[in-house]
Amino acid sequence: MGGLSPILSRFLRRDAGGEKPRLKLLAWATVAGLIFGVVEFGEPIDDHLRLIRNEIRRQDASGSVVVVAVDDRSVERIRNWPWPREHYAKMAEELSRLGARNAFFHPVFSSRSNRQGDGIFEKTLAHIDLKVGLAGRFEIDPVTNRRSDRVPYPGLARQAEIVNTNFRYDGGGVVWQLPYAMTLSGKAYPSLSAAIAGLSGEPGSMFRIDYSIDPASIPTVSAVDLIGGRVSRDVIAGKDVIVGITSRDYGEVYSFPGYRRIPEVYLHALGGETLKSGRPIDLGWTLPFVFAFLLAVGSVLVRSPRFLIGALVTGIPSLLLAPLALDSHLISVEVVPALFLLSSVCGSLAWSNFRQAYRARATTNALSGLPNFNALRNQTDGTDRPLIAARILNYAEITSSLPPEDEKALVDQIAGRLCVGAANRKLYQGDEGLFAWFEEPAPLGVIGEHLEAVHALFRSPIVVAGTRLDLSVAFGLDAGNDRLQANRLGSALVAAEEAAHEGLKWKEYDPEKLKEASWKLSLLSQLDAAIDAEELWIAYQPKLDLKTGRIVGAEALARWTHAERGPVSPMEFVVAAEQSDRIEKLTSYVLDRAVAAAAAINARGIDFELSVNLSARLIDNAGLAAMVTGILQKHGLAADRLTLEVTETAALNTNGNLEALLELRYSGVQISIDDYGTGLSTLDYLKRIPATEIKIDKSFVQALDRSRSDKLLVHSTIQLAHSLGQKVVAEGIEDRDTLDALCEMGCDVAQGYFIAKPMKFTSLLRYLIGERKRQAA
Repeated sequence: MGGLSPILSRFLRRDAGGEKPRLKLLAWATVAGLIFGVVEFGEPIDDHLRLIRNEIRRQDASGSVVVVAVDDRSVERIRNWPWPREHYAKMAEELSRLGARNAFFHPVFSSRSNRQGDGIFEKTLAHIDLKVGLAGRFEIDPVTNRRSDRVPYPGLARQAEIVNTNFRYDGGGVVWQLPYAMTLSGKAYPSLSAAIAGLSGEPGSMFRIDYSIDPASIPTVSAVDLIGGRVSRDVIAGKDVIVGITSRDYGEVYSFPGYRRIPEVYLHALGGETLKSGRPIDLGWTLPFVFAFLLAVGSVLVRSPRFLIGALVTGIPSLLLAPLALDSHLISVEVVPALFLLSSVCGSLAWSNFRQAYRARATTNALSGLPNFNALRNQTDGTDRPLIAARILNYAEITSSLPPEDEKALVDQIAGRLCVGAANRKLYQGDEGLFAWFEEPAPLGVIGEHLEAVHALFRSPIVVAGTRLDLSVAFGLDAGNDRLQANRLGSALVAAEEAAHEGLKWKEYDPEKLKEASWKLSLLSQLDAAIDAEELWIAYQPKLDLKTGRIVGAEALARWTHAERGPVSPMEFVVAAEQSDRIEKLTSYVLDRAVAAAAAINARGIDFELSVNLSARLIDNAGLAAMVTGILQKHGLAADRLTLEVTETAALNTNGNLEALLELRYSGVQISIDDYGTGLSTLDYLKRIPATEIKIDKSFVQALDRSRSDKLLVHSTIQLAHSLGQKVVAEGIEDRDTLDALCEMGCDVAQGYFIAKPMKFTSLLRYLIGERKRQAA
């Protein structure tokens, strides 16, 4: 029920202070509560509450009703089931001898059994000094829905009173009520419970059983003990006795509220105990509902939070606890419709009040009482105006030296200066010296002049508690009005911060930065999507063997052509991938496609090697070798056809941990030290790195004709590499003279625009096939 309050409170959202929504809420909840009561929708909940109250009131039976149980022990001792009726005669005789007040036999003797036993039972009932009740009941055929009435056969019926043992159970198979009387064969008979208490009632009228009485406390004796004369007089004398079958094999059991299934005879015993205490009264749900309705009406009309809280604090506990006292006097009520009405109306009003209070608290600065930035973000009126943010640059420094009680005086003086010339300006305060407001529309120059004037006011110190305080301020302006207030506020604050850093008084936010910021924030997710959708492509830059004049391989280069931004620089997305631990995914993607391309070229009978750049972040990766060899095996490319290029700086930064490179080299993969000359590697370190190739950085190659020192460095590097048994690749060759110079120095492989630009795989394949044809010719 409590969960409905937020739903119902939507009646209050459009006009929380108006009368109509509150009256609509009351009307809706009242109608719903009435429906609850009429269709008994809340009856299962009421029954559950009644179970709790019964448990609280748990009590023993009075002991005035005794059950004689035809139990398993009795059936086992006497056997011959169903029992001949002389055994019931013996029980009636014993009960009379022991001074029972009344005796009721729960089995229905609707037909004769054997003549001798029937005769003994009839004679016994005729001569004993005991009022006896014999059971009668009707049954409904579940197939034909026909009713059949069963009453004792005439010979027995003349010797005893007939009592009805029918009852009604709910949809869950639980018996809550018993009848006062029922009609059998056109004649009204009292129920067994009513006969025990000596009460009468209209046929079909029901009473609620008092289940606070513990069935286990009802005195019970075994039928075999009664027949055998082993029951003392004080157990039976003056008591109402019910003889019933409790044997697990032959007796009927039913669900008692709060208990497991119990023999039916105890149902009637509890009914008798209930009626002996008085006639139960069922007030239904209307009186509690009226009580709840009056409280709900008061809560709607009085419009006082105290009354509302009082209605909840007193109303709901009263509805829950008052039935406990009423149950003790056998007065039952149903409170769920009332609880629904009261909790719906008062709960919704309380929720609405709480939301308003919370919203006011959440949108107000606790120190100054000014609306805060939450209020600005929720602002809907006049938001098409320019938004200005003010940042007091030394606010934290000043407030750290002020007593807490003086901070409000500081804020008041700041607000006063910001509102000079605009007394009705609505100022919003953020944390740590941030303020904002909406400025009246005006040309940018006019707004700038106003901000400079306000800035000039802050040149004069503020005096707080006799202390002169110098404030530094910078302003930011967002002139756009096509975005959310939260975004505009952020833009104005960014502009104010930039103004402070640049030594400006104020600055307007540049919308172009928003586009660039959006791209940077989404770059990684877009890169992931591009990799998953295979939108990245590989460019291949051929490598020339300077001794044979043949193209012997290529370097694989990742390329990304964005659908909106066009080509994205590898320096941008590769660096971003490295910084966010996505480089392994990107490297795997490039390797997979490059190795596939190399395998396809080699499959055409062309000896071809491929180089792929390896990020420094992957050198220490324990799974690197497994990833590389797995891709080689997948596409069937020999390991010695793949060269992984590691920058000299990355190799130097491995801190001696060369296990991944050694493992790759051991598998046959070639290792190249890329950008050689840009690091600080020693000869000893070069000997320990498992490199098969040195790649001279293009900055040295392109300076061969201009710098004698660079030419000497390149030449010495080639000689050093050859002495270590390593191949030398020179990159960045853009003219014939440089190529010729490298040939003279004994360089092995050349790469650069003069030889060929990076190209797509299809172009590379055509290039190689064309070269092969030229050489063959």
